[in-house]
Amino acid sequence: MSNVDRGEILDKQDINRIGMGNIYYAIIVLLVALILLSAVFSVSIGQVNIPFKQSMDILLHAMTNGRLGSLDNVQSESYLNIILQVRMPRVILALLIGIGLSLCGTVMQAVVQNPLADPYILGISSGASLGATFAILVGFGSSALLAQFGVAFGAFVGAMFTSMAVLILSSIGGKATSVKLVLSGVVIGALCSSFSSLIIFFANDAEGIKTVTFWSMGSLASASWEKTPIMAVVILLGGGLFLFQHRVLNTMLLGDESAITLGINLSIYRKFYMIVTALITGTMVAYAGMIGFVGLIIPHITRGIFGADHKRLMLGTLLLGGLFMIWADILSRTLIHNVELPIGIITSVIGSPLFIYMIVKKGYNFGG
Repeated sequence: MSNVDRGEILDKQDINRIGMGNIYYAIIVLLVALILLSAVFSVSIGQVNIPFKQSMDILLHAMTNGRLGSLDNVQSESYLNIILQVRMPRVILALLIGIGLSLCGTVMQAVVQNPLADPYILGISSGASLGATFAILVGFGSSALLAQFGVAFGAFVGAMFTSMAVLILSSIGGKATSVKLVLSGVVIGALCSSFSSLIIFFANDAEGIKTVTFWSMGSLASASWEKTPIMAVVILLGGGLFLFQHRVLNTMLLGDESAITLGINLSIYRKFYMIVTALITGTMVAYAGMIGFVGLIIPHITRGIFGADHKRLMLGTLLLGGLFMIWADILSRTLIHNVELPIGIITSVIGSPLFIYMIVKKGYNFGG
């Protein structure tokens, strides 16, 4: 092959890389724009419908401290309270929950090299559910400090203890591998679910059982500005961390043998990633309950768009997960008039057919 031919091939490869890069950034910008538009639409609809233009003016006025967005055309002062105090915290919580669930699902699928992995299959969510069930039906006795945190504290502690149990069990007899992590997660998750059922069976609290049932299906109804800072710090710090872990996550897909040749000890990273995802999952379950399928399907959808390289996959997954949850919340509030469906039902109804499609689709290849 002549130098001219080689030059032409290299030029074509450079052009292809530039073209793919432009497409990637265009999709990212599109996702950001869709999130912003969806947020405005979400605060506009509900039992009180507010015109889109007025919602935009109210949000711009609030975010820019009055420099942008005029309130002269706002028909009612109550619109300000509805948007800023009721609906906007809910939109932000939905965005954060979507980012967190998608983040945990993507990381867990790489950690255990399993396309079915998410915090649920690894038992972390079951542990959080056990802690929350205990807090609702049993309580924390005379401890005023623990009783003050209630369900949030129970869910968080349950998730952390479960992740520790999974790590300890998977490390018995040698280093923790992806297969041992999955098996340990399934066992610990089943054990936590059994204890949760046992507490519900013996509880003599009809109202508490009703609360547990509704909480187990997921809800964003308790969203408030007081809860937003904690969620934002935990999820955004976790997201920022994993955005710079793409090389290790890519290596995990190659397996332990390939990692050894590269001088990377995956066992240490697996334990560290498990602890971080447990922290994120516990926080999310504490404030929003059990919301399934988001961490399972969003990473797969994003791989079909961006490919398996976590350098591009991670950011796209976070944005798509946030967008998905905003619309899931919209559907939960508007599908049935004057009735709010648990958001976990919406995500399961949407997620199940999508996952079935991916299972039966010919040529689907995890990590490829």
